[in-house]
Amino acid sequence: MKATYGLSQSTVSVGEVSQISLVVRFGADHAKDKADAPPRRPLNLSLVLDRSGSMGGTPLRQALKSAKALVGELTEKDLLSVVTFDDDIDTLVAPALVTDKRAIQAAIDKVHAGGCTNLCGGWEAGGKHVQKNFSQQLVNRVLLLTDGHANVGTTDTASLVKLAQKQASTGVATTTLGFGTNFNEDLLIGMARAGEGNYYYIESHEDLSQVLQIELEGLSSVCGQNLTVQLKPQAALEQSTVLNQYRTEAKGRELVVTVGDVYAVEDKVLALDLQVKPSAVGPCPLATIAFSYRVLEGGVTREVTDQIVVTVAAASKEDAAAAAPDLTVLGEALRQRAAKAKDAAVELADKGQHKEAATQLQQVAESIRNSPVANQFEFTEEIELLEHFAERLGKNGLDSVLRKELRDQSYQAGTRSRGDLAQRGTAGGSSSGFPTVTSADGGIALRCEKVSGKLRIRVTSDGFDPAKNVQFPRAIREEGVSYLVEKVVPSADGSYYRVQGKIQRLLRPGETVGAAKGASRSSGSSKAVKTPKTAADLPTCTEIGTGVLVQCVKEGVKLRARVVSDGFNPNWNIRFPRSIRELGILYVCDQVVEASTGGSYVATGEVKRLIQ
Repeated sequence: MKATYGLSQSTVSVGEVSQISLVVRFGADHAKDKADAPPRRPLNLSLVLDRSGSMGGTPLRQALKSAKALVGELTEKDLLSVVTFDDDIDTLVAPALVTDKRAIQAAIDKVHAGGCTNLCGGWEAGGKHVQKNFSQQLVNRVLLLTDGHANVGTTDTASLVKLAQKQASTGVATTTLGFGTNFNEDLLIGMARAGEGNYYYIESHEDLSQVLQIELEGLSSVCGQNLTVQLKPQAALEQSTVLNQYRTEAKGRELVVTVGDVYAVEDKVLALDLQVKPSAVGPCPLATIAFSYRVLEGGVTREVTDQIVVTVAAASKEDAAAAAPDLTVLGEALRQRAAKAKDAAVELADKGQHKEAATQLQQVAESIRNSPVANQFEFTEEIELLEHFAERLGKNGLDSVLRKELRDQSYQAGTRSRGDLAQRGTAGGSSSGFPTVTSADGGIALRCEKVSGKLRIRVTSDGFDPAKNVQFPRAIREEGVSYLVEKVVPSADGSYYRVQGKIQRLLRPGETVGAAKGASRSSGSSKAVKTPKTAADLPTCTEIGTGVLVQCVKEGVKLRARVVSDGFNPNWNIRFPRSIRELGILYVCDQVVEASTGGSYVATGEVKRLIQ
């Protein structure tokens, strides 16, 4: 592994205080002969799958499909266990070498949804399986996939985060994957950060396979484990601030940063803001960057230590002003400041301070617009995102999807350097009510598509590169919608297109303008449940949709109904027809409301039987 660094300004004024940024990159030394490169470290994984009722239908089917695909990518040198959880915890596949992939995949196929969410119990079981075969020669990790809030067992966020940190201290990391829009992102991000793993927001079913592949790519290319960085300032460095979201400890003027594992397919980036004041003309050492990590060599792990010295040139004020900035370093610093602003906006919005939250985002957007990197596509997108998020916060407050996208984008920018994880999310606007045309004559046709979890605009008219991105207003992006614009011109560097002139929605043959995507269904019913004679007489469905999931459980000799959808108290009784109560069945109700007396629920509207 090697470390390199860059400064936003290579030359600063002598005798004056200067604000500059430092970016240190840690990555595989690809210049080395492949024969000298460390071998792929075997994996010791536990896949922990949420099978609670809210996962019923498409979410669970996609989760199982992706889990089987993950199994297919493992080798006979890898260890795997599979744990499923609802109220109960089951070890579906005991920890063993992956020698019979078909048997493991067949076991996964048998999983069905039902029950509440004992997240802690499932995660702890997975951790015990990994610990059983723990070795420093292995990559030891728990992969936790859930779509909900922990509502059985240990449910307190602070307690679970503390447990994840404790487990990480034993060498077993935790990666968390949040599925859908109902999970607790603060919990999963907290567990991933404390557990020295990764976090992923899986907004839609098709995203899951991609992020599991990303995670496996990283785990299969570990070139350094447990990277820890220590910044030791020299006299000229007056102040230093870490911009990333790594765990950081101050020891006097020194900073100790826990970076985690480094992958050959992805550099680890450490960004800092520095306040410097050189006292003499010439090379001026600012700090020593000492770092340590573990590598596997000859079947044995060993500790590697190294260091680099960060130096800036001190010169006259005139020479310093004439020095060109490093746009790569400037861009990384802006990326990290935008990430921090998104988390700060969430914190303010959680307190109801939506205007202040919007201002946070607008200020960073303006700083990017006024920077030398403003015309790069990544940053034109960042400006669009920040301003769109600010507008939504100002108008509608903070909804679940917006909160998750803000926190995910903040996390990924602050801890990862993969382009396919940056700026993920589909929180666009709506084309509903937008002026429409039915012919592309006299204009240029565009289409909004989902690409790697992002809403991207592509030109579909002839004569343009269909692979290039298009700068386009975020507020009217809607997946699957086509647009007609007056003009499309190349950016200054030719890497993407810019839209000019009037924008209209282009209706394709047979297409009509429907309701905005994401509009929720309301049953509009407060009537009591219609009661068929038996459960077999109920209409069926394969998706939960906007309904509420109910399950029957046995308490002694009685069958009790309870709500297993997230956001409900699983311990409350529910008024539910006795004639259709049957053990093991999942029911989808139009609506479940709290009883007028409090402390219990009433099912209303139509009830369907969920087919899995």
